Parts: sequence; C-alpha cells; structure tokens
Amino acid sequence: MLLALAASIVAAGQTFTCTPTRVWDGDGPVWCAEGPRLRISGIAAREMDGTCRTNQPCPNASAIAARDALVDVLGGPRGTTPTGHVIVASGPMRCVSTGSAGGSRTGAWCTLPSGTDLSCAMVATGTVLKWDRYWGNHRCR
Repeated sequence: MLLALAASIVAAGQTFTCTPTRVWDGDGPVWCAEGPRLRISGIAAREMDGTCRTNQPCPNASAIAARDALVDVLGGPRGTTPTGHVIVASGPMRCVSTGSAGGSRTGAWCTLPSGTDLSCAMVATGTVLKWDRYWGNHRCR
C-alpha cells in the first residue's frame, strides 16, 4: 500500500506539500517525504548523461551543475545514496500540481519555505532554461 502511494500522481490543480528528501537532477525528480516524485514545472535541464532531449531547451550548464544548484536551493547536500541521488533536508514546500510529468512524476509549481518560487530560483541559477511550452504565463516575483 505504501509503495502504491509513493508512486501516485497528484491530480492537476491540487495543492500539496513536498518536503524534499533527495534529488536526481536539475529539474527533478525531487523525492518528497510525503510520497510524490516532483518534476519542477516550466524548466529544462540536461539529462544526467549530459545530453538534451531533442524536444526541449538545452542549457549550456552541465547536468551536474544544475543538480548541484537545485541541491543548494534546497539547503545543501546531506549525503548521497548508493544510486547516486543527493540527499537534502529542506523545509516543506507548498506545491500546485500540473498533473502527470511522465512515469511516476508529478509536475508542479512549488514555493520554497522562504516564499521563493522554485522554478524561478532555478532559472536564476543559470543552470536551467525556461521551457516556454510549459512556462506559459508563470511569473517570477
């Protein structure tokens, strides 16, 4: 039962809490203590092998640089797992689901405990790009 909950997609439009516990790359997934696997909405980062998918923006920054920037935004590294995920210990974020982001990931716009928009914070690092197809009318304050 717990495994099924962990892989569930949060329905589009629903608000949920995500307390990040580990990160894979610069645009997600971010594992949430509450269960969801989060894909950060509106941004694109390189794949961990350094490539970019043909249908998305391709930032100049490496995948490692983007992942490390996300880890820093989420409070810094607390270790790694045997699978290569970086462990983080961030406060809970308030997120609004955009629905399925492929696989077992929920796309979402999230606000950090500081009140900063996570997608905007990542764009400001210069390691990811806005993905216009998904960014839409989103605004950074």
